[in-house]
Amino acid sequence: MLKFGLILPTPFSSYPCATTLPRSLISNPPSNSNLGVVREQKDEILKNDPLVVSLVELRAQGLDTVEGDEGVEKSEFWKQPNGLGYKPCLSFSRDYRRASEGVLRDRRKYLMVVVSGGLNQQRNQIVDAVVIARILGAALVVPILQVNVIWGDESEFGDIFDLEHFKRVLANDVRVVSALPSTHLMTRPVEGSPPLHVTPSWIRSRYLRRFNREGVLLLRGLDSRLSKDLPSDLQKLRCKVAFNALRFAQPVQELGDRIAERMKSKGPYLALHLRMEKDVWVRTGCLPGLSPEFDEIINNERIQRPELLTARSNMTYHERKMAGLCPLNAVEVTRLLKGLGAPKNARIYWAGGQPLGGKEALLPLIQEFPNFYSKEELALPGELQPFANKASIMAAIDYIVSEKSDIFMPSHGGNMGHAIQGHRAYAGHKKYITPNKRHMLPYFHNSSLSEEEFNRIIKELHQDSLGQPELRTSKAGRDVTKYPIPECMCNDD
Repeated sequence: MLKFGLILPTPFSSYPCATTLPRSLISNPPSNSNLGVVREQKDEILKNDPLVVSLVELRAQGLDTVEGDEGVEKSEFWKQPNGLGYKPCLSFSRDYRRASEGVLRDRRKYLMVVVSGGLNQQRNQIVDAVVIARILGAALVVPILQVNVIWGDESEFGDIFDLEHFKRVLANDVRVVSALPSTHLMTRPVEGSPPLHVTPSWIRSRYLRRFNREGVLLLRGLDSRLSKDLPSDLQKLRCKVAFNALRFAQPVQELGDRIAERMKSKGPYLALHLRMEKDVWVRTGCLPGLSPEFDEIINNERIQRPELLTARSNMTYHERKMAGLCPLNAVEVTRLLKGLGAPKNARIYWAGGQPLGGKEALLPLIQEFPNFYSKEELALPGELQPFANKASIMAAIDYIVSEKSDIFMPSHGGNMGHAIQGHRAYAGHKKYITPNKRHMLPYFHNSSLSEEEFNRIIKELHQDSLGQPELRTSKAGRDVTKYPIPECMCNDD
């Protein structure tokens, strides 16, 4: 067991690179009602504490500290990265603007798309659907959201997104219509599902002739189909859709804003996107480390449904873990946050689905950071009821609260983390912690390190992973909606 002069809520298990909660915590967790009482008492104490009152100035600057060296370290945790003066910059070329006249006049071609997956996977496909419509010079029919077998949400586009805003923002780029016109209702559409990473020229050569003849093109399965490396104007269009046009519907946005304000009202807060759901462990080929029983549940599910495994099937769990391909569990997230200097009274919003093992799986985080809240705990009675059984809308609320946080950190990669990374960059490079899993995990198991040395190493490993500006073009295949520089942001230099 690691010795850092702090109380670790769990020992390491005999499973490679896993951490296991004590059986007593799994079977006898503290009740949710008791946790709520503790939180209310603590909030009341903090509100009336003279020390807290004297730190109002620091809180206004995003600092939640105490005096001395420890206070300096904790103030650093809330410090934002240097955005180097980058700001949104979507200036389309003269050729693009000139071509828009013909695109918007066209009444012959209508692109229909069916987008699949969870909320943020659908967002990505909607972005690319707009770009493909522009490439083909067609009008875009409002995308159809396919019901996901896991999410089970039957919401339509207008239930989640502000449709009129979407149309209005894109009015000079692509004509968006709510339905096919009567002249095309009886048309048999040309159907297609492009291969991965296709170019604009491939799309035109494959579809344009038949599209011109038939008038309706239906595309399915657009996830990662369009190349990430496009001409500059099309990259700008991607940004325009992702950051400007795709605004959540008013009821969703307003509820997300209210919950974010409840988090913000008592100082800065961190948003965690925790990927600890059962299907995540199954799909990644990883183990949750809660107990041998839970690990067996995941292994059995994977054996029964091998098609769910999306990670490289020739790798063992241990190899995946050490390669940084597994989600962090609650113990690992706790140790990472402590290593980065998160204060014990940090306010944390956790986004994500129900973790395998329920609330017990989160106990290490709750014990170390008691100001730990979800949307369900922050919402007023009945406030979430209109969106019951609407997983996509619940995810949208998580997205809003996470995007508005002072710091965001995902426990694993994924579409939501990538979308928020780009959104926070576009908003001025708000702090975004990318866990350096592959390099940090060996230190988690090095019992010879002192707490001070461990924390120093963790900070050093993450000094360039805090949301600083990064060029998309520094690596091939990067998504501009994740790395909006240089196509969508510029500075004065």
